Amino acid sequence: MAEFVRLEVDGGVGTIRLDRPPMNALDKQVQEEIRRAAVEAAERPDVRAVIVFGGEKVFAAGADVKEFARMSHAEMTARAAGLSSSISAVAEIPKPVVAAITGYALGGGFELALAADRRIAGDNAKVGQPEILLGIIPGAGGTQRLARLIGQSRAKDLIYTGRFVGAEEALALGMVDEVVAPDDVLAAARRWAGQFVNGPALALAAAKAAIDGGLDNDLASGLKLESHLFAALFATEDRAIGMSSFIENGPGKARFSGK
Repeated sequence: MAEFVRLEVDGGVGTIRLDRPPMNALDKQVQEEIRRAAVEAAERPDVRAVIVFGGEKVFAAGADVKEFARMSHAEMTARAAGLSSSISAVAEIPKPVVAAITGYALGGGFELALAADRRIAGDNAKVGQPEILLGIIPGAGGTQRLARLIGQSRAKDLIYTGRFVGAEEALALGMVDEVVAPDDVLAAARRWAGQFVNGPALALAAAKAAIDGGLDNDLASGLKLESHLFAALFATEDRAIGMSSFIENGPGKARFSGK
């Protein structure tokens, strides 16, 4: 039984809930519990979309600096890959994933948010990658996912300075996709995730794989991946359902099986 991270499922939406007061610091235990929750969300057929949520006050204020301070070079060398892969487990969920951000999402906390497909933030949010202020750099995807999200120059500015970014600037930079009142963050995330509950699950997974996989390769390789995934969907029930519904009733009325 996980102590600090749990997967709550309601109406087809799974919520990965962080609960390590006061700031949801991401120590090794929390990192591994995030991994297990992400794998469970990926494997459960009753989970069709996922929310990552740290609670009403804070998303996650970063790594557990006290734990880091005790670690030697040899210890971190052994641990670094596991730290990164625990966050990547969220990115690898083959379903739509949204981060619901209240308060601080800094360092490892923002790296966790970057692993989602979409980020919805309260207007009180502060986000960023302040690792440079500790004499280190982001180590769980921040240098890679942030640069891919907002561009190399903007990412370098944020990572070099380590500054905290408010919600409105984060929206303007593309670090978050929507800003709402803090009390509305979880509801807004549920609205976004909820639209996929009855959607074509395999097509959604293929779309995510094509976009994410294509960005990791050159255009020609991305186009080959897209073509392969596109053709594979012709073996699914949902392709037949979607096309028959379109022909008979017009667009947007299909009742998909998720198979």
